Amino acid sequence: MKKYIVQRLLSVLPVLLIVSVVIFSLTYFIPGDPAALLLGDNATAEDIAALRERLGLDIPPVPRYFNWIINMFRGDFGISVSRNTPVARMISSHLGPTLSLSVYSMCIACIAALPLGMLAARKKGTPADQGVSVLALLGISLPSFLLGLFLLVTFAVKLRWFPVAGYKPLSAGFGAHIRSLTLPAVALGFMYAALLMRMTRASLLETLSSDYVRMAKAKGVGEFSLVGKHALRNALVPVLTTLGQSFIGALSGATVVESMFGVPGIGALVVSSIGKRDFQVVQGVVLLIALINVVISLIVDLLYGLADPRVRLSADA
Repeated sequence: MKKYIVQRLLSVLPVLLIVSVVIFSLTYFIPGDPAALLLGDNATAEDIAALRERLGLDIPPVPRYFNWIINMFRGDFGISVSRNTPVARMISSHLGPTLSLSVYSMCIACIAALPLGMLAARKKGTPADQGVSVLALLGISLPSFLLGLFLLVTFAVKLRWFPVAGYKPLSAGFGAHIRSLTLPAVALGFMYAALLMRMTRASLLETLSSDYVRMAKAKGVGEFSLVGKHALRNALVPVLTTLGQSFIGALSGATVVESMFGVPGIGALVVSSIGKRDFQVVQGVVLLIALINVVISLIVDLLYGLADPRVRLSADA
């Protein structure tokens, strides 16, 4: 298993290198001059040239890329050209809300999806199975912003159970933090809950039809033990894959929900930075999200070995 972990860690490096080249190339070829945008329409050509030199924008692309990537390895994400603030500080202040929202939404998705998916598999063809299927179809079809609007009007405006907008950091108290994120987390997590329901049902049905499960059932193993202890563990591998992909999707796709509920997340930072041609911020955020995605994929791969011992055996072979 250690050999497998080392191999997976080493495979991360070329992936991040390719991602960094793509990110830098895209931001480099985006039309618009950050220096001219910062100085305004009344700036002279000499002023723009001086600012470009001070910001390092006059350096050719290849040396500029290597300077950027070397500084990244040192933990230096550069300085925001529009705010004159270290990019690392800006990212850290916006990353916390997005991580909290993504983790909370995945917790809600798992709590709702796994029991319902198991119920649908155990009651295949019954009204319970059909109800779960309809709920999953609704979750996949309903856009998160539309669900968010319904939650906002119902539970924030009419019932006043939750705040209409705003974000409370964890330092303000766990209860206030969770309360400020509940509605956006439900709006964001409902679609991923639907995906997990469908995957749990399909994977568990396949496992329940296997020979060893039928043999255990013939020997008199109880249904609860049969499903929860034997079948579910072997059905978890595709579920873990869906869960990892869902978390990546929630992390990178929370911009609309964050904007609707006033959560100062990483998505709002990227959108505002693109409008201001603040490429240092965009590059840092996208590369960090790519790194988080790679780490999550690695964690999911390692969890395969805990869920299914056959994965460990094949990895060590």
